[in-house]
Amino acid sequence: MLTLDGITLRLGGHLILDCASAALPAKGRVGLVGRNGAGKSSLLKLIAGIYEADDGSIDTPSGTRIGEGTPLETVLAAAGKRSRLLDEVEYATEPHRMAKSTRRA
Repeated sequence: MLTLDGITLRLGGHLILDCASAALPAKGRVGLVGRNGAGKSSLLKLIAGIYEADDGSIDTPSGTRIGEGTPLETVLAAAGKRSRLLDEVEYATEPHRMAKSTRRA
């Protein structure tokens, strides 16, 4: 579980995050949504270790990954993978190979 406890971050004299706390489940996928300047990128940089919090703690389990991309990019990438798998299912001549392909997706 990724745990943020009382995180405070100031950048250039501006308070970006003030006592922010959250607990995210292991293997969970979370999207950050908010207006420009709300602190989304700064929070990701804190979790990635690029920034250091002024106060609070972050417990990041090993293997934690942070992906950056727009929701549209994520959906389009998934649609492409789905399309390739559907084509493979329709034209597959080796069912055992197809079974292996679907386990990775």
